[in-house]
Amino acid sequence: MEQETQELRKAGLKVTHPRMRILQIFEEDGVRHLTAEDVYKKLLGHQEDIGLATVYRVLTQFEAAGILSKHNFEGGQAVYELDRGQHHDHMIDVDSGKVIEFVSEEIERLQREIAAKHGYEIQDHSLVLYVKPMNRKK
Repeated sequence: MEQETQELRKAGLKVTHPRMRILQIFEEDGVRHLTAEDVYKKLLGHQEDIGLATVYRVLTQFEAAGILSKHNFEGGQAVYELDRGQHHDHMIDVDSGKVIEFVSEEIERLQREIAAKHGYEIQDHSLVLYVKPMNRKK
């Protein structure tokens, strides 16, 4: 709980019960990508009296403060994940909606090379691959 308190204060946010509980859900949950509705359901499961509007408001505040990153993947709801400053890319299973994180230094290098070839330097980027399972022979 002390870690969450420090993180909120460092971000310039007042320590409130809803903020503490929502941050704890992201830090404790095994699922890295959560929608606002996922967070709300988890709060309900813990008998927390925190409304959906409050969840949306806190998620927006956390995104603005750099605590969470928000992703708007095609065909789905916005999902949030803790922003720990470690870059990664995503694959989305188009059948199940499952979000898979991956890191590829080769892809990162190629992107830098392409930008440089055109006279640019990458400031930020997002790579999302929409995938489906390959047909496997038995």
